[in-house]
This record gives sequence, C-alpha cells and structure tokens, in this order.
Amino acid sequence: MLVPVAFFAVFFAWPVAAIVTRGLRVDGVWRFGRIADVVGQSDIRHVLWFTTWQALVSTALTLLAALPAAYVFARLDFPGKQVLRAVVTVPFVLPTVVVGTAFLALVGRGGLLDELWGVRLDTTVWAILLAHVFFNYAVVVRTVGGLWAQLDPRQEEAARMLGVSPLGAWRKVTLPALAPAVAAAALMVFLFTFTSFGVVQILGGPMFSTLEVEIYRQTSEIFDLSTAAVLTLVQFAAVGAILAVHAWTVRRRESALRLVDPAVTARRPRGAGQWALFGGVLATIAVLLVLPLAVLVRRSLDGGFGYYRALGDADGGTFLVAPIESVVNSLQYAVVATAVAVVIGALAAAALARRDAGRLVRGFDALLMLPLGVSAVTVGFGFLIALDRPPLDLRQSWILVPLAQALVGVPFVVRTMLPVLRAVDERLREAAAVLGASPWRVWREVDLPLVRRALLIAAGFAFAVSLGEFGATVFIARPDNPTLPVAVARLLSRPGDLNYGQAMALSTILMVVCAVALLVLERLRTDRTGEF
Repeated sequence: MLVPVAFFAVFFAWPVAAIVTRGLRVDGVWRFGRIADVVGQSDIRHVLWFTTWQALVSTALTLLAALPAAYVFARLDFPGKQVLRAVVTVPFVLPTVVVGTAFLALVGRGGLLDELWGVRLDTTVWAILLAHVFFNYAVVVRTVGGLWAQLDPRQEEAARMLGVSPLGAWRKVTLPALAPAVAAAALMVFLFTFTSFGVVQILGGPMFSTLEVEIYRQTSEIFDLSTAAVLTLVQFAAVGAILAVHAWTVRRRESALRLVDPAVTARRPRGAGQWALFGGVLATIAVLLVLPLAVLVRRSLDGGFGYYRALGDADGGTFLVAPIESVVNSLQYAVVATAVAVVIGALAAAALARRDAGRLVRGFDALLMLPLGVSAVTVGFGFLIALDRPPLDLRQSWILVPLAQALVGVPFVVRTMLPVLRAVDERLREAAAVLGASPWRVWREVDLPLVRRALLIAAGFAFAVSLGEFGATVFIARPDNPTLPVAVARLLSRPGDLNYGQAMALSTILMVVCAVALLVLERLRTDRTGEF
C-alpha cells in the first residue's frame, strides 16, 4: 500500500494542493472568506445545481441503456462478438471535444436530424445527456459484463426450479451478486458526467455550464484563480462525500461469489425473448454509438483524402511537427501510462481486498477515485506549478504526460479488480498455504487465474483512457510532442475548413487505433467468450 499512497501523494495531492494554495493564499494570508463569497453567487449556485442533476440523469440513462448490452455480451455468444465489443469501447476513448463535435453534426444546425426532420437539439440538455450516454456506454458494459460473465448461471436456474419467476430469480440471485459492479460502474459514470467539460462546452452553449467548464473559464478566460480554487474545493468536497457513501454501501453488500469460466456461461440466443433483446441491443448500438462515429468518418472524407494527406505537413506555428506524429506520441504515452496504472492499481486493489485490512486502508479505497472527480484543469495546472523545481523538476520531461494519464487510469484498475479479488474464497488461499505454498505461489496459483480477466479488462481501460485523456494533458504536452486529443483540440480551435477536416481525420485515426488495440487485446485472450 505504501507505493500507491506515495504515488497519489506526489502526483495528485501535491499538485492539487499547490493550485488551491496559489488561489486562496494572497501575500502569505489565507483568504477563506472567499469560499462563502463565491458559493453565495447566484450564477455559481445555478452551475452547482445543473452539474449535479445532469450527472444523476446521465447516470440513470446510461445504466438503462447499457445493462441489457452487458447481459448480451456476458451471456450470449454470436459471430462478431469481439469486433462489436471493440466498437462499443471506441466512443469512450474519444476526446470529449470530438464527442461534442460529432453530436453537433447530428443534432445541430445543418446536422442529420435537421436535414431529415428539421429537428435541432443543440444548446438543449437532451444533446448533453445523449452525448454522455454515448461516451459512458462502454463503462457499464465492460465493468458489469466482466463480472456477469463469470457468475455461475446454475444458481439462478436453481431458483427458477423452486418456482421463482425468471424476473424474480434475476432480482433475488443475480442482481445482488452484480451490485458491486453496478455500483462501481454507476460511480464512474457519475464522476465522468459530474466533471464533464468538452461535451457541455460544445453542446450546451452559453446556457449550460458544469463546474469543470466554469473552472476552465475562470482560469483561462477571466484569469480569476481565486474563484477557480474555490470551485475546485467544492468539487473535491462533493466527490469525496459521494465516494465515502459509495465505499460504505458497497462494502456492506459484497460477499463471496461463485465464479466460473465464461466459456460455460455464454450460449447462442434462444427463444423469442433473447432474440428480441439481442436485436434491441444491436439497434441501440447502431443508432447511439455507430451513427455518430459514421458522421465523424464522413466529415473526415468531405474533401476526399486531402485532409489525411495534409496531416503530414508541419505548419511551424501551432504545430512544430506534423500532426500525424501525434499518433505515435499517443501510443507511446499510453503504453507507459498503462504500465504505471496497472502496477499502482493492482497493488492498491490487493491491499484493499485483504480481509484484515484496517479502517485506514479501506478509507484509501474512496480516495483512489478522486482523480476522476477533481478538475483535470486543476491537475494540469498543478503539475506545472508543483513539479517545476528539484527534487522533482519534471516540467520539461516526457514522463509528465503518462503520469497524468495514469492518474485517471488507476481508479479503473482498482474498481475493476477489487470486486473479483474480494470474491476469491479465502479458504482456497488457506488450503494452499497449509500445503506449503509460499505467499507468492499462493497468489500465482490461486488469485491470478481468477483475476486474470479482470486484470486484462483493467489494462484495456487504462490504455483507452490514456489515449483519450485531454483535460490535464492539454496543459503539459509539449508543442513538439502533442498527443492525439491535444492535436485535435488545437485544430478545432483554428478557423477554416482545412483545420476542421484535419481534426475529423485525426479523430478517425484515433478511433481506428483504439479499435485495433482493443481487438489485439481480445486476440491475446485464451478464450473467446469472456471480457477482454
């Protein structure tokens, strides 16, 4: 546990504390009265209210749309399952600015809905909610589906043999077993929508603003670091309270699960009900996920392949190198960030899963999720302020980018591995130890086979998050080594059809790179039915 604690203390707590101190401490005097002044403003209260309720509604809609897909991927076997799983995950790694732009092309002026039916949803909350479901759909499918695929279906079948209806058996047997995974997925979706930035900024217009958007506006447009620091503290407190409640409720519901090989649980669809559910999930994926991506590809080809060819030219201004080089940069950064996130997250999950873990260790469970709820803008600025002098002068180092990306990847590793680690029967470890196995061999022979799939899921999530991370990276990526999301944002910020077309071309490349990477991970698996 010492390694994860040290990592978060140096690369999360210190940068955030540095930016808050810079905003609230003036001439050596703390200005805590500024907190009441900022929170008392009517426009800030409106931002707080909108941030909260849109996150709750977005989370509910995402669960409603994605839980049927989690069942389909966990329990049904069908041709093209691996490809479809990769397609579902692609939207999650797209930069939020690209997601907002893709939905603007669908629901905005001159968009697909406007052309076909004269309907416009831009600058409405519905556009924001739909974009959030699009972005977070994979979180529920991967997190819940990964555990669902390993639950023994015979327990539910036994309940049905005793006269319980199919719905009753699912509600009384399967749902309680899935509760930790559902809660973890809901928490991640809520945190992502609570801190939504690019989607709200593009689709919300001047009418809607989240805390993240307001922090960015106060920092980069108004240059009011004091107000930004207060809003960061408010966001930090709100997220901390949510995580504390979540950790308490999930801990009470967790119990030992009977896990089996997913190869014995997935079957071809049978009966009208399963076929109808399968068809409904495919239709949802086609309309909600594939259609925006298809619009993205079509926009990148509006000028033929000219936009793609232009990516090989450096303009010497915004880009010191050709934009296409950001592809290689992103892949290199993502590999390093994934390795860091898996090591830190796996160590933390192993410590938290111990039955004899103390209260202080269990409290660290909630703290690990804070990077998902604290403003990425704050973290990025904090890196520049805190890590610019010895002994950690990393401001000019390439490692700064993957470290920032790993901060967001670690919570996914922990939340994905923890339910499975806690579900391992302690008696299996004790039996192996009695037979003379060392602690290392116990972990290798008992724990690893059961958590291998969860570890691969976690690595896949960390890699995907690293590819699409934008909020913190935009402040620390060097001009001669931009990442894909940073390059897309720079192109979108510049006027002209050529820049917009290049942004769509780079976004399409990011989408393809992610899909290929996910398919490679699928092929590395020893079976074809479980998650990752």
